Amino acid sequence: MPVRPYTYYDFTLSICSTCLRRVDAKIIFENDNVYMHKNCREHGFEKVLIATDIAYYKNIRNYNKPSETPLHFNTKTHYGCPYDCGLCTDHEQHSCLTVIEITDRCNLQCPTCYAMSSPHYGRHRTIEEVEKMLDIIVANEGTPDVVQISGGEPTVHPDFFAIMDIAKQKHIKHLMLNTNGIRIAKDFEFTKQLATYAPDFEIYLQFDSFKSSALEQLRGKDLTEVRMKALEHLNALNLSTTLVVTLQKDVNDDEIGKIIDFALKQKCVRGVTFQPTQVAGRTENFDPATDRITLTDVRQKILDQTAVFKPNDLIPVPCNPDALVMGYALKLAGQTFPLTRYIDPAQLLDNSRNTIIYEQDDALKEKMIDIFSTGISVDRVEENMKQLLCCLPQIEAPGLGYDNLFRIIIMRFIDAYDFDVRAIKKSCVHIVHKDGRIIPFETMNLFYRDDKENYLKQLQQERTALPQ
Repeated sequence: MPVRPYTYYDFTLSICSTCLRRVDAKIIFENDNVYMHKNCREHGFEKVLIATDIAYYKNIRNYNKPSETPLHFNTKTHYGCPYDCGLCTDHEQHSCLTVIEITDRCNLQCPTCYAMSSPHYGRHRTIEEVEKMLDIIVANEGTPDVVQISGGEPTVHPDFFAIMDIAKQKHIKHLMLNTNGIRIAKDFEFTKQLATYAPDFEIYLQFDSFKSSALEQLRGKDLTEVRMKALEHLNALNLSTTLVVTLQKDVNDDEIGKIIDFALKQKCVRGVTFQPTQVAGRTENFDPATDRITLTDVRQKILDQTAVFKPNDLIPVPCNPDALVMGYALKLAGQTFPLTRYIDPAQLLDNSRNTIIYEQDDALKEKMIDIFSTGISVDRVEENMKQLLCCLPQIEAPGLGYDNLFRIIIMRFIDAYDFDVRAIKKSCVHIVHKDGRIIPFETMNLFYRDDKENYLKQLQQERTALPQ
């Protein structure tokens, strides 16, 4: 009998990358890769590469955990995912990280920008609007894990510090500032004022490349001196910082290891987040057919380009394993000690407690004794290990601080090409819409941002007209 050239693995719902209508999708294995096959009645067949590591892709399901929902849902389920965002009652994950865009304006006009920001685009939010957004997050989450002040470029907002003061007064565990670093680099007094919001405050610093050609392609100008001056100021204050790398294939993916090695040497840097370009917003100089890079590509390049991290150090994040990879390490006495490798996926979840557990064997006990030979209690470190096993920037261990933590996150922002409704329902990075709805990052940039909602209304009307 004839045999297909692939192995059928799974089924899901996706969307057509042209018209954004829902379509059936098959997940198949072919030539050591994972592809999505989907077919739109109007725009035909699509074959999309979604992973380059079959074993890792299959292992993702071992890291799923029971869903944690918000205290309140904001919209009803009527049209079907992804057309009900708000968060709707069918969403499967609360907001681990919520983004508040306090302005559309930016002091750059990057060729790669999911929000289409520029010096003249949109407007600044009022203080009253921003506080309302913050209150909505608190109502949904109780005590939000992470809230990120973003834009546009938030530091150009005329009431920036008034907004920061309000945010700091809310019951938020960890506050972040998403910035291109220009104002931090130019104004040390500004940076010192930012440092007054510590602890539980962090800079999410754009840091894409050491190459002027890559920066010009991604950001429209060579920002090397800006990045280095910003880090000089942040290091001087030891203000907790995450380096954020937007990745494109054959542009800056050869620098992944170099960026990690550089980050490990910076006093203020607590980790690196790698974000493959989402095909949404402004994507100049980007061809989805050739320039997309998968989460598993990034993971493998980390392993290939660094000496510190091994395969078991970079594992799926349980709240959304399709879209997030994490790796944690401790920085002690100039050395880096990976920790995530000691998680046994067979013992990952204790469903009765709805939390991650950490079964430690004798080998790990010996390793911990070796690492903490300075007299820190091994038992106490084990007790607090759970704080390390999450995407949230927290660490609790006696004798250690957040300074000792180093984490790697790969954050796959799914777009119309690799859209998988299973992962969208588990999205835990959300944006507060101007009207107060809380929208998953992925669908916000595809359907709910500015004039895109006009087309969304057309799709919703079509869904309403379908026979029941």
